[in-house]
Amino acid sequence: MNRLLSAVLALTLGGASSVRSPAPGNVIVFFGDSITQEGDKPGGYVDLLRSRLGQPDGSGPTVIGAGVSGNKVPDLEARLDRDVLQKKPSVVVIYIGINDVWHFQLGIGGTSKERYESGLRNLISRISAADARVILCTPSVIGEKADGTNPLDAQLDAYAEISRTVAATTGVVLCDLRQDFLAALRKGNPDNALQGILTRDGVHLNPAGNRFVADTIFACLKPIL
Repeated sequence: MNRLLSAVLALTLGGASSVRSPAPGNVIVFFGDSITQEGDKPGGYVDLLRSRLGQPDGSGPTVIGAGVSGNKVPDLEARLDRDVLQKKPSVVVIYIGINDVWHFQLGIGGTSKERYESGLRNLISRISAADARVILCTPSVIGEKADGTNPLDAQLDAYAEISRTVAATTGVVLCDLRQDFLAALRKGNPDNALQGILTRDGVHLNPAGNRFVADTIFACLKPIL
């Protein structure tokens, strides 16, 4: 990892060490696609947060990974009751949007902007009605070029802006992963590489990316736990 990116990650890690752990009994569900599915494996961002939020005596929150590869917003709506609400969560972290955009390019059908927004609003309404707090993440990256020349940058920016608007108008916590990824890549990707900085393939997180996402989401979790 280059030195600039290491410095960015070190600053983020340093700010998280003094945070009080949540009270026992909390259930935190991470709801998303393959990024979250992989994040629940050892070393993934969900796994890292599970370890960070735990206590030596075994107390602390129950952390559940509910990611399914290929999922888009409509897929989350379809499985919300089974995979999230039945777990009686106190907090739900929604990290979605990559496939809603990427699948247009892959020719297997993305999600229209209107359907994306209405789906996010529906998810937030149903989760809030179940007395759980929501953290809504903006979609991160499809390609890591730092100069805005990844083919789907403009479209991904538009969907991230929808997520920001939805968070602002519904009052949920926004975790602006796209903004934070772009800032980190401008500092940590001087060669304008397509991948290999925070992802292994331009989308899915590598170890540095998993640590980065864990740190970023942790900072958003702190005020509501």
